[in-house]
Amino acid sequence: MREQANLAITMADVILFVTDIRQGITATDREIAIMLKKSGKPIVLVCNKADNYEKDKEESYEFYNLGLGEPFPISATNALGIGDVLDKIYENFPKTMDEEDDESQIKVAIIGKPNVGKSSLVNKILGENRSIVSDIAGTTRDAIDTQFENDKGKYTLIDTAGIRRKSKVKESIEKFSIMRTMLAIERSDVCLMMIDATQGVTDQDAKIAGEAHEAGKGVVIVVNKWDIVEKETGTLEKYKKEIYDKLKYLSYAPIIFISAKTGQRVNKLFDLINYVAEQNSLRISTSVLNQVINEAIAMVQPPTDKGKRLKIFYGTQASTKPPTFIIFVNDKELFHFSYERYLVNQIRKEFGLQGTPVRIIVREKSEKEV
Repeated sequence: MREQANLAITMADVILFVTDIRQGITATDREIAIMLKKSGKPIVLVCNKADNYEKDKEESYEFYNLGLGEPFPISATNALGIGDVLDKIYENFPKTMDEEDDESQIKVAIIGKPNVGKSSLVNKILGENRSIVSDIAGTTRDAIDTQFENDKGKYTLIDTAGIRRKSKVKESIEKFSIMRTMLAIERSDVCLMMIDATQGVTDQDAKIAGEAHEAGKGVVIVVNKWDIVEKETGTLEKYKKEIYDKLKYLSYAPIIFISAKTGQRVNKLFDLINYVAEQNSLRISTSVLNQVINEAIAMVQPPTDKGKRLKIFYGTQASTKPPTFIIFVNDKELFHFSYERYLVNQIRKEFGLQGTPVRIIVREKSEKEV
């Protein structure tokens, strides 16, 4: 038994040590703790059977005496405290060489509501049944990372659990799936927002797409199951208009119509992914940016309020992913949303920035400071 334990410890990247909070620290717990500390591996200490979570949480403090760091009280039966443990385990996962060294690799999160064809798309790309595919919504419970390389480049495909409406989220495990999907969006470079062509854009689609937009990620709208949609002249353009009407904040995102089942246009996805990732990382020199801003001001004068006119002194790019610009003005209150939108449109007109949000940060400066 000890040999099996030693082998498991040697092979592990992170060790999950589970104790019984009702029994307190036992002699066996102390022996195991000594053995684990010698391994030098990251250890997550879990105190199970904390069914009365708030009361038992205080009881867990005793386990600090094992010298293994913070104890996490949980109730496996009632699924309490599991999220904190998963986060701690994730924090201690070692970074792979690809993640550390290969900056050319694009992380692609495949997002959308359940049963829209996310796993089917991954399987079609890989040419094998890497992810479980089922007509039962919610089969994919967690984010699954797959390394993939083709003639277009290197990618990490992140197949995520679909996000249901909150009213339908009853199982604790489904709540964790939603959390993992949000984390997948956060660590991605580009999100493929999948929509079911037979259903159109739903409220749930809008919610999920909004998460990617707010996170500042590059977005490609992927309309799946296009092979089974009845078509006539103008169907595609009409469908695009309906999508942009319902997802106005994603008017910058390109749309592609595919069939994950047949492979229709799936190979064209990677050109879009590469382009959007490049746009999301685009950096514009200060001199060129200000030339565009000055031309925009000359075409449409900044607004006035009670006789006071907005003055835009200059702008500079603060960061990428997404492209973020700081605009220095005389009075932030005069910088109305409509004029901000106008400037963003002019910047997009000049530089493209397709598939990526553009953020504006407004700062005040006096004319003496300029």
